[in-house]
Amino acid sequence: MATPDFILSLREKIGHDLLWLPGVSIVVVDGDGRLLLGRRSDNGRWAVVSGIPEPGEQPAAAAVRECEEETGVVPEVLAVVDVGAGEPMTFPNGDACAFMDISFVGRVGPAEAARVRVADDESTEVGWFHPDRLPSPMVPSSLGRIESALAWLAEPASGARFHF
Repeated sequence: MATPDFILSLREKIGHDLLWLPGVSIVVVDGDGRLLLGRRSDNGRWAVVSGIPEPGEQPAAAAVRECEEETGVVPEVLAVVDVGAGEPMTFPNGDACAFMDISFVGRVGPAEAARVRVADDESTEVGWFHPDRLPSPMVPSSLGRIESALAWLAEPASGARFHF
């Protein structure tokens, strides 16, 4: 996984200490109600598209960029569906971080859905899955993001979920 340059620069100054980082994710749905997922190359688990915004990049734009970079698919962003802080984690190299994630839901038409492909080295596979037939193993946080997206799609007036 490519670590953004601004994080590498921070790591030169602070070493492996815990970093509080912004994150974005997007649950993309096609016209058949299938969800776009990728199998992560770092842990082999299936997940929704996610990533780190560049400094000054708008969160929705970052989610669309990450989706295109990872899957070749450019979704239309519909809404924010979940905002929450993840648990601190430590990577194999010793770098510690915690993410504040903003999750979006997006959609694509048939032509865009057909563009799906492994588009970078962050995934080993990508594909469309019905919500009742998700692949395994899944990244646990992706399950909550999918739940929030499906709840919003069923009742858009419900708004985003915020964790307390």
